[in-house]
Amino acid sequence: MKLAAIDIGSNAVRLLIEEIIETKDGVHTQKVSFTRIPLRLGEDVFEYGAISHQKAVQLVKVMKAFWYLMDVQDVEFFRACATSAMREAENGSEVVAMVQREANLTIELIPGNEEADLIFDAFFHQKMNPKQNYLSIDVGGGSTECTLIKKGQRVKAKSFKIGTVRTLKGKVKEEHWDEARAWVKGLAASEKNLMAIATGGNINRMFKMSGGGMKGTMPTTELERIVKYLKGKTLDERMYKLGLKADRADVIVPAGEIYLRILKKANIDEVLVPKIGLSDGIVLGLYNKWKTDHKK
Repeated sequence: MKLAAIDIGSNAVRLLIEEIIETKDGVHTQKVSFTRIPLRLGEDVFEYGAISHQKAVQLVKVMKAFWYLMDVQDVEFFRACATSAMREAENGSEVVAMVQREANLTIELIPGNEEADLIFDAFFHQKMNPKQNYLSIDVGGGSTECTLIKKGQRVKAKSFKIGTVRTLKGKVKEEHWDEARAWVKGLAASEKNLMAIATGGNINRMFKMSGGGMKGTMPTTELERIVKYLKGKTLDERMYKLGLKADRADVIVPAGEIYLRILKKANIDEVLVPKIGLSDGIVLGLYNKWKTDHKK
């Protein structure tokens, strides 16, 4: 069975198609294809409060293309979720209606807590240590989702209006950082021996640049070294010497700085990078729903 997830973020729009394989040992997923389009809806929303007509038309074209890709891959079920930029846009519901009308595809505007829930579900599908307590940090274009996970349970979570595209547009207010610092500081005071889980395309790329650590972990000092190295490069150098795409080259430094500020405030010196994200959680949620409905 093939399932698909569409993640409409502030920086990019992604389509993940996975095949679900059920065995006696459990459920396994195998990536069929992954498509990423750097639409960057957050540029409009964080600057002007709404999605421009041009971006809306481009989104419709992307959704049509995704529809055909899912069709030729024989996808049985899919879910399209929009996050920070779309849910904050004054005309978000109008754009959703436009996509429904012209691309025959329904988009759900999901809140930050559901976004964190979906990512959390993806973690433990990968059989992570249920005895370890984690602080999950997911940095996106428009928001950062932080989640405390204790003994395999999601205990508390918070979404902050701190993101890479929002930072580039100069729209992250100091009060947003004050809120994040207070929340993380309170967490660090009450929880000991926390380990961080970091998700997002930027941390995945920085982890790759580090050479990959043992068991998918990276010291905070190594992350700091990579961010400092990237800051010392011009945008052109990041693209043409380091091989970063244009829409990655400008956001990777603010992403690294967001991770570091949170990690330092939480007194965490090691981070786990599982290379999973919202799309993986959406696919898993679709499978769980299908399984429940199938039993009924």
